[in-house]
Amino acid sequence: MHIDLDHGGPDGMTADVAVIGAGAAGITVCRRLLAEGLSVILLESGGFDHEPGPSALNAGENVGEDYYRLEDARLRFFGGTTAIWGGRCAEFDPIDFERRPWIPHSGWPFGHDEIAPYYAEARAAFGLPRILPDLAEALDPLLPAFAGDELATPTWLFDERFDRFSHANSRDLLDHPRCTVVTHATVREIMAAGSARGVERLLVRNLAGRRLAVTARHYVLAAGGIENPRLLLASRSVMRCGLGNGHDQVGRYFMEHPHARGGKVVGGATWALLRAFGRHRVGALSVAPLIAAAPALQAREGLLNTSLTLAGRRPAEGRQALLLAAYERIKHDTAPTARGRHLWKMMKRTVNSLQKVVDPARPWALEKLGLTDLALVVRAEQAPNPDSRVKLGDALDATGMPRAQLDWRTSAIDVDSVRGLVDALGRELRRLGLGRVEPAPWLAEEPRRWTTDPLISTHPIGGYHHMGTTRMSDDPRRGVTDVHGRVHGLDNLHVAGSSLFPTSGWANPTLTIVALAMRTADRLADRLRAAPAPSLHTLKPRIAAG
Repeated sequence: MHIDLDHGGPDGMTADVAVIGAGAAGITVCRRLLAEGLSVILLESGGFDHEPGPSALNAGENVGEDYYRLEDARLRFFGGTTAIWGGRCAEFDPIDFERRPWIPHSGWPFGHDEIAPYYAEARAAFGLPRILPDLAEALDPLLPAFAGDELATPTWLFDERFDRFSHANSRDLLDHPRCTVVTHATVREIMAAGSARGVERLLVRNLAGRRLAVTARHYVLAAGGIENPRLLLASRSVMRCGLGNGHDQVGRYFMEHPHARGGKVVGGATWALLRAFGRHRVGALSVAPLIAAAPALQAREGLLNTSLTLAGRRPAEGRQALLLAAYERIKHDTAPTARGRHLWKMMKRTVNSLQKVVDPARPWALEKLGLTDLALVVRAEQAPNPDSRVKLGDALDATGMPRAQLDWRTSAIDVDSVRGLVDALGRELRRLGLGRVEPAPWLAEEPRRWTTDPLISTHPIGGYHHMGTTRMSDDPRRGVTDVHGRVHGLDNLHVAGSSLFPTSGWANPTLTIVALAMRTADRLADRLRAAPAPSLHTLKPRIAAG
């Protein structure tokens, strides 16, 4: 069932579980709980497409390093920012879950083995194989024979179905008899019970002031890495410091995957390297390899799990190519409505098609003419930093909630890790006779500060990946939630999404977001099945995944 709060609705609603946010995490939690026989209310602050009113609720203030305007940094409608997602899927590496002595605040409360079965299920949710073919066997003939203790060549998989989480592709939720989707329903506060040991209800309203009280046995906050901490901090009717914030942990450890130009390869096998690190078909899969620091190199030199790829880019002092500049102008000047997003995608396809048809060797030829560089395009891991954080500002939005204030900070180890990876690539290309690397000047400058480059990517600052702000930890003094995403001290409030990540790795977060959401939903279903109070619906016995 669908209720649009802008067009009316009840004063109150009840279900087994209430989920806040209809992005990849929230939709995944709902599907999982419905399959377990539970009833669910899914609350979405926006509608089914971009609208200026709900979008304006995202606005806030950047007080740290330069970042995207917060109003533009995520999308507030059903499906969330996946509406413009590039489809990159990758698992976190085993080392990402480990406590690394050279990285303060590293370590997840569980290892890769714990999440591996959920990664298989998450791949299936994106139309990818649960069990992957041997990608190394297919790609090794193309890739340089890097020393295993220096460099790794992990692989992205691509979900090629656009708008997978849109309302048009979510009829299973909208038509489900035990699921109520409420749009234009902004949660103004998560109301704790008087005992401060659990959540009593959600106070919901639309922009016109219509109110709705939502009561459930359990609640899941899945509104993203900025809105999750913002809502916890703003929910202070019972706890003045906000929910889950007894140790001042909510909003801390904000991480991105910062982008940068790491340098360039000169005098080498340009054509072979461009071909190796482009997209490839392996059976029905679209894949692309990249370059990362091998675990042995990370431990030996104290590096983060940072990555880069090789691609033709205009020199740092040059101008953007006309076709790409036209695409960027359309993307940034057009509202992200369904029509606008379609225009972006068509323009991007046109740019790519023209370059392929006009001259497949164009990047190689331009590099030989000195018009482009064979650039090192960095997509880095950022070290967890407690001073990098989301806070509440003084300004209020249209619902009366304090706006977010982002104080994004990078660290010297972020820069050092890029330099270590670039140097290792230089050593390996020189050993293999494939060229030499000229590191970007900023990597050797003091003080060591992250430096972006507007010509390196269509989104040069970072991947719009907001991670870490409600991190998992067994110790409530060092995190916001426990190993299952339950907020410390609140028995019936869970968090889903990349705000749970204690570290960020190199991998794009969406696959891990979905895997963790499945895991949290299973935990909730188990708890409700074991609870002495009867569920609103009869739960079927869960069949273990095979």
